[in-house]
Amino acid sequence: MSEIREFKIAATDAALDDLERRLAQTRFPDAQTPDDWSQGVPLAYAQELVSYWQGKYDWRAREQYFNRHPQYKTEISGLDIHFLHVVSPHAEARPLLITHGWPGSVVEFHKVIDPLVDPVAHGGDAADAFHVICPSLPGYGFSDKPSVTGWGVEKIAEAWDELMLRLGYDQYFAQGGDWGSAVTTAIGIQNRGACVGIHVNMPNARATKEALSNPDEADKRALAGAAYYQEWGAGYSKQQSTRPQTLGYALVDSPVGQAMWIIEKFYEWTDCDGHPESVLSKEELLDNVMFYWLEGNGASSGRLYWESFNQAFGGDGPNTVPLPTGCSIFPKEIVPTPRSWAEKRYTNIIYWNELDKGGHFAAFEQPELFIEELRRCFKLMR
Repeated sequence: MSEIREFKIAATDAALDDLERRLAQTRFPDAQTPDDWSQGVPLAYAQELVSYWQGKYDWRAREQYFNRHPQYKTEISGLDIHFLHVVSPHAEARPLLITHGWPGSVVEFHKVIDPLVDPVAHGGDAADAFHVICPSLPGYGFSDKPSVTGWGVEKIAEAWDELMLRLGYDQYFAQGGDWGSAVTTAIGIQNRGACVGIHVNMPNARATKEALSNPDEADKRALAGAAYYQEWGAGYSKQQSTRPQTLGYALVDSPVGQAMWIIEKFYEWTDCDGHPESVLSKEELLDNVMFYWLEGNGASSGRLYWESFNQAFGGDGPNTVPLPTGCSIFPKEIVPTPRSWAEKRYTNIIYWNELDKGGHFAAFEQPELFIEELRRCFKLMR
């Protein structure tokens, strides 16, 4: 069995000096022609964010913040996988595997880990305690980059199950959104025996025939979201699912290019009322960007789309999930999936809730709501 090694984030001075130099030498494009975000991140906001990055953002302080939780690496199928593993002090705690997506990272979960691990210290009940495990996807954060093809959603799901068994958990819960939802769904489809229930905040399911022929209001909202995404929001996914390597040359060379490629989606996919900083601070936005920039993950993170995008999102038929499943639908999700769609794929839904605020990055945007959703859901599975 491969060893589990302690890990701490420790960017080199040379890497930070290089970032500073690149930021100082940024060549900005001309301004967008409309006075809004419809062509992408507006020039004025990009310049404002870069100025903050140069003058006020303190990576060494943020590094210390992220190192406050225990982190490890372990080799699985030839890749070193980075993960957080925070053990609860409560005897009732159950292991919970949480998986991020793109353009997110384990940064998304840092506001929810402590209340999940020690609910008593945050005004909750010990019966709701979890041991929390948050891995970085292959090619993301501080996990290794795959050097061969094949690291799609199914293989990651197998690797995550192996990770949980290696940590000594013969039973666990799994949760995810975005690619994390796809991986969690794949864990449920594979049903290898250790995972006993899942929760997703972005169920992956196609529209039903009834929704297409005679849609109700929930169907109409979801179909409108899907149509908008296909017309205006899917360009990034087409590029990353077809030519991630070409895109990668720009993203790993320009920190501002990497940042704006990511932050545009935080404008588009958060419940932010027109500006990402209404739900996340500049510091938080840049924290997430740094988890891509420091390891040069612009190409490697995009390759997951090349591996799995077309088959991972949508679909039902034989690829169904028999495990107990909970779904939390946040209103500003890309496609707010109706229950009638989800039931075709998740055949054992025991928890369903549609919330009145929040978007795609649920744990990052609305940590209190996210925590409560997980507690309510997994209480039914304990």
